[in-house]
Amino acid sequence: MIHHVSIPAREPQRVATVLAELINGKCFPFGPLEGAYMAASGDEHGTMIEVYPEQATLEVPGNDDQVVFGKQEVPRAWPFHALVSVPLSREEVERIGAREGWRAKTFGRGMQGKQPFFHVIEFWIENRLMIEIAPPDMAREYQDFLKNARTEVMNDPESVRLMRATHIKEPA
Repeated sequence: MIHHVSIPAREPQRVATVLAELINGKCFPFGPLEGAYMAASGDEHGTMIEVYPEQATLEVPGNDDQVVFGKQEVPRAWPFHALVSVPLSREEVERIGAREGWRAKTFGRGMQGKQPFFHVIEFWIENRLMIEIAPPDMAREYQDFLKNARTEVMNDPESVRLMRATHIKEPA
């Protein structure tokens, strides 16, 4: 169970406000870092997404104390995503994405040319960082898939090739 995660954003308050709307939660300032906010669901799991200014880093301090914040150059993209279950419908999620001007589109995950294992909404925060959103029906589909996942398929070289075929960026 992942209880919280942190992500970068150009406009942390705006992003945290939208995420709070998606999870039926509230947006609050994140005390330890100026300019950071959190979307807290208020659910029984303590689900929260912290949204930091895009140049923030988490670092090990030189004095071996607890984590400290630093700064870095802003990367163009991040190799990060999370799947977040939400109580909203697909249509509601897509409307929120459209309102914000952010890409929100449903895709099946699985092997090229085969029936998808499950579906998610790719919700592109600020059109730069992807969060996969799963309304209740998609969350059930995902959970059913993982409960019944056939590991021999996941390790089969041809299956892996077909899974990768839809996710490799074409050369420029």
